[in-house]
Amino acid sequence: MKGILLAGGSGTRLRPLTTVVCKQLLPVYDKPMVFYPLSTLIHAGVTEVLVVTSPNELGKFQNLLGDGSRIGISIKYIVQEFPGGLPQGILLAEEFLQGEKFWFILGDNLFHGPSFGASLRSHTEGISSGATVFAYRVMNASQYGVVNFKLNSENIDSLEEKPLALDPGWAVPGLYLLDETAVERSKNLKPSKRQELEIIDLLDSYRLNDSLRAIKVSRGNAWFDLGTPDNLLMGAHFVQAIQTRQGLLIGSPEEASLHAGNISQEQFRHIAREGSGSAYFELLLGNE
Repeated sequence: MKGILLAGGSGTRLRPLTTVVCKQLLPVYDKPMVFYPLSTLIHAGVTEVLVVTSPNELGKFQNLLGDGSRIGISIKYIVQEFPGGLPQGILLAEEFLQGEKFWFILGDNLFHGPSFGASLRSHTEGISSGATVFAYRVMNASQYGVVNFKLNSENIDSLEEKPLALDPGWAVPGLYLLDETAVERSKNLKPSKRQELEIIDLLDSYRLNDSLRAIKVSRGNAWFDLGTPDNLLMGAHFVQAIQTRQGLLIGSPEEASLHAGNISQEQFRHIAREGSGSAYFELLLGNE
């Protein structure tokens, strides 16, 4: 299974933090932000990852993640010369995708919850066409792209980008399962007023031919858009609380690969021992 991890953009909402480093490399408690979406992809069954990033950050991601062989997966990279919208990342990945369905995740999204990863794998195995998005209940939907459901139904009525009303609603997190038509659909998109291709327009193209599904994220599962100072801090506090109180890792690519069967127990143990002296790797040892 293939997956695209979008780690480009300018990080405007996090400036001046992102003046010298992209947001996906900022720390979220004890690990770089990019570890969290990468772990989500691995939990979903992805073994081939394409990281889309900017020219200035390419070397940093390569130094951090390597080619993925250490954790039993393949990681490749492609440069996004300028921020042109989320579907631009899909267009850049056309050769990598080779006409297959794929997971697409934004590099500033953190997911955690009971059996959340296993549920992603079930979607991967059970859905062959169309697009699948998730819907997460938020108190103020005006900050997000949202999905509106038909009355007393799980069926989608419409998609809306940042509604004006400060009302509760169903936000669409940055995690999508897309079929092989996503590339051609992205080619047919027209730039928005801000001269970018919009993910909401891509998803709406699926909705218009009844091939878009929205799955409501159940209570007990957490999602953070880490792209603002407040959310970055809340996400770090959340990870700290779970890890220090329960001793459970969040956002560990090594642990995700162990559970996915990409590496053996002995390989996992070797990785953890290599980093001895670090609180992160000590926690790895406790979760083998």
